[in-house]
Amino acid sequence: MPLQNQKHLFDIPPEITYLNIASQSPSFKAIYQAGLEGLKQKNLPYTIKISDYFEPVSELKKLFAQLIEAEDYNRITTIPSASYGIATVANNIKLKPGDEILIIDEQFPSNVYSWQKLAKKYDATLKTVHTPKSKTNRAVLWNEAILNAINSKTAVVAMGNIHWSNGALFDLKSIREKTKSQNALLIVDGSQSIGALPFSVKELQPDALICAGYKWLFGPYGCAYAYYGSYFDNGSPIEESWMNRLHSEDFAGLTNYESQYKPLANRYSVGESGNFIYVKMQIAALKQVLEWTPKAIQDYCESISFEAVKKLEKLGCYIEDANSRTHHLFGIELPNELDLQALQKDLLSKNIYVSFRGNFIRISCHLFNTSKDFEPLMACLSKHL
Repeated sequence: MPLQNQKHLFDIPPEITYLNIASQSPSFKAIYQAGLEGLKQKNLPYTIKISDYFEPVSELKKLFAQLIEAEDYNRITTIPSASYGIATVANNIKLKPGDEILIIDEQFPSNVYSWQKLAKKYDATLKTVHTPKSKTNRAVLWNEAILNAINSKTAVVAMGNIHWSNGALFDLKSIREKTKSQNALLIVDGSQSIGALPFSVKELQPDALICAGYKWLFGPYGCAYAYYGSYFDNGSPIEESWMNRLHSEDFAGLTNYESQYKPLANRYSVGESGNFIYVKMQIAALKQVLEWTPKAIQDYCESISFEAVKKLEKLGCYIEDANSRTHHLFGIELPNELDLQALQKDLLSKNIYVSFRGNFIRISCHLFNTSKDFEPLMACLSKHL
């Protein structure tokens, strides 16, 4: 049975049209209650047990591993941000002069700055695959260009599995095959897809998957997740947290300094990863996302946006072909002559929340939305177009 609208789980007022979860998700009520439980625990610190520093984090890692179909939760780390995860990856890559790091046009800056720094450090080249100018089969042409750009000089391909501003889908399966043939690493930023679009580590085999947690995973701002493959099993973490060493559960023996890390990716977890408030909220969020399932969320978003997309295209807006983009997030490319400032002001005056990315309006919807949420947006756009 298809998923039904879930607005009853949220506290979004009826006069608000919120189509901007790609910027910041609202909390649903179970997350709010979990946060309160964390605050109560902090208020009574004598109730905090040693196991509270570790066991909830293990539960959280298992939930995220289940979501992305990773077989071993010890390959999952909890981190404070996507930039932290990307920096950890870059910190463990050595390049040769002339090597190439491949990124995508107008990639999110947290997935660019670390690569700029790494390229400069090793006298390597940061190579950008630009957006095709054609408005026909743009995503298809873009995927072809990415595959053609991967060659014997390619050491790293760092990209999202969708484009963060317009929802264009990238063919990671083919890209993974090409990177393997060239002995190149594939680093995926899943911040705008994990939780709302099916993703399988088992199938796609990225070397690392980094994901912000405050968007489609409904966590608090300041939490994120990372999956690290075997390439990073013996790497160096950004910080040396005591919690990431073997036997750290033995508080009485903490000054028996331990040289060995916990297995696999645990060395990369952020210090104080046992945050009592955040972890409880994240667990509540992931349990709900897993209950909904990313496939069902994607199907629901397609069903509520289908008619709106057709009408927007008739108004002269360009939206990527439905088979080549996501439905939880998509971009409306506006005519160049449109007064963007006037449109932004008008949208805000009507309590319509979207994102502007260049000449795109980025629409991002979820289970708290219905098809009616697109009506005020289309009425406003019609007036300006």
